[in-house]
Formats: sequence, C-alpha cells, structure tokens
Amino acid sequence: MNNTKAWGARAGDKPLEPMDIARRTPGARDVQIEIAYCGVCHSDLHTVRSEWGGTRYPCVPGHEIVGEVTAVGDAVTAFKVGDTVGVGCLVGSCQRCPSCAEGLEQYCENGFVGTYNGPTADPPGHTLGGYSQRIVVDEKFVLKIRHPKEQLAAVAPLLCAGITTYSPLRHWKVGPGSKVGIVGIGGLGHMGIKIAHAMGAHTVAFTTSEGKRQDALDLGADAVVVSRNAAEMRAHAGSFDFILDTVAASHDLDAFTQLLKRDGTLCLVGVPEHPHPSPNVGAIIFGRKAIAGSLIGGLPETQEMLDFCAERGIVAEIEMIPIQKIDEAYDRMQKSDVKYRFVIDSASIGR
Repeated sequence: MNNTKAWGARAGDKPLEPMDIARRTPGARDVQIEIAYCGVCHSDLHTVRSEWGGTRYPCVPGHEIVGEVTAVGDAVTAFKVGDTVGVGCLVGSCQRCPSCAEGLEQYCENGFVGTYNGPTADPPGHTLGGYSQRIVVDEKFVLKIRHPKEQLAAVAPLLCAGITTYSPLRHWKVGPGSKVGIVGIGGLGHMGIKIAHAMGAHTVAFTTSEGKRQDALDLGADAVVVSRNAAEMRAHAGSFDFILDTVAASHDLDAFTQLLKRDGTLCLVGVPEHPHPSPNVGAIIFGRKAIAGSLIGGLPETQEMLDFCAERGIVAEIEMIPIQKIDEAYDRMQKSDVKYRFVIDSASIGR
C-alpha cells in the first residue's frame, strides 16, 4: 500500500479536510494515475453531506478524473507510463452479467462499483475518489484522453456531465433532422446543448431565466425558450422528437411532454430531492409518448464520447479552484453560482 494525500469528510456535518489515504500497490491489471484535475459534481456534495443516505466515511469524493499514468501492472496492454487518461464514475462491475457483456457496466445487474463510496477490498473498505493526488484503477475502467494538454482541465467534467448527456442523445439516435430540447442550462445542460448541436440536431434550450438566453445561444443552441413564458412554450407544441431534462429539482413534466411529437421521448437525467408531480397519463397514451431515464454510460460509450468531443474540440465551461476552496464551492453550487462546472487543480492538494 502507498500513502496518498487527499481531501475528504469524516462526517456529513463536517467540512472537507486534508487526510492521508492508502492506495493499493498496482496489481497485474492495474493502472496508477497521478491526478492533474478532478471535476466537482453535484453528486459529490450530496454524498459528502449524506443527503442521499448510505455515505461511508471517511468520504473522498470525485469521479471526473484526468491525469497521467505513472505505473502499470505486468498484464496491462492498453496503457503505458506517460499516457494521459481519465477515470469516470465507475471503477468496477461484475463483468459477467448481460449488461456488462454488452459494455453497459452502468447497469450491472450485480451492482457497479462507484469511483467513491463503493465497496472494495482496499482500505478502508470503500472506494476513495479523485480529490486526491493519485488513484489506482483496473485498466478496464481507464479511458484514453485525446484532447490537447491545454484543454485537460475542461475535459474532466466530460467524465460525468459529458457522458450523462451523450448517452441518451446517442441511444435515442439524435442527429440531423432531429428537433431536440435540452431542459436546464447548468452543469449537465450546457454539455447537452454542445453535444446535441455537434450531433447535427436542431437544438432548443429551455431555461427559467431570460438572463440565460444569450448564454444558451453562445453554447450552440439554435433557439431558446423561457419555460415560464406560456406563449413561447405553446409555439413549440407537438414538435420535438426528443427532450433531455437535466433539472435535478421537482417540476411539472406535463409542460414538456406536450411539446413532444407522436412517439417522442422525454428523458430524465436529473434526480430530484422530491418526486415530480404525477404526469398526465392521457397525454402520453394519446401520443404514444414516453418518459424515460438514463444513467451515465458504459466504458465503450464513454470512450466514444471522449473521442467525439476531442475531434470537435468540445469541453466543459469551467471555473478552476484550489482544493482549499471546496466547501465554498459546494455552497455556491447549492445557489447555482457557477458557470458551469468547478474543477479542482490537483496540484493544490499537496500544499
């Protein structure tokens, strides 16, 4: 085992603090990564503060990791020392069930292992994430990063926000000729706009704020609708093939299902603290419409997303922070005071 400096929380009501953690010595199939950047996801905040329950402490969050390979096991074939790589939300799965066999590890029928707060044989008995100087991961769950060096900090959020939006857009075959809505222009939504536009879809952004109209256009939206404006909403009734709803707060889904064409789909990727109001079932039945959900992506699709974004120069809009400002960043996230993702400069962890 090797000691590594990290930042984590020892209880849900405690701030994050420096700590030393143990990382295993790389095994035959392991890749050791010196972390350069780690994105800050809203899931980090929920887990650290035990807002979803089930948090294991000490909790070291972080699952949007970009860094450099510093060691590989004898059986590793896909990576070498010096490679730029990424690690996303998963570091393990059963590799036996039908979902794993199809490269859909996020739906592992025996439960995937999250990059943090997941069960592991390594001390302390659960996984510790990317708010740390280094990490050791099975090569199966390591991804190649092909973006240029100057974009690497802004690549980190692709490992969660990027794949969370790419996967449903890809699954529902969004592309030229599609009219696609993106609900919410935050950490997830801004990536949804960029990716849907790059896929060739006519992309419409939905926001509750008139002040975000120009922001959405700058991100690549072809049109913007203020969802509180009834006239603007009515103008799009029955016209969407697909709507990706990224909002993680309870809201009226009927406002968006009525915008779908026959056979259209409203896909939810935000998990609200309280359930959404029950939708109008009749409106769904009479249009053969669907309300669906989607969870990140498996390893093959995540690599596909990274390559797609590298080819097109797509990265997240970020604000870089030192780890010492992480609790302040969490407070700002709760107030939606960030455009659009925080990223930790991992060099600050050792200071």
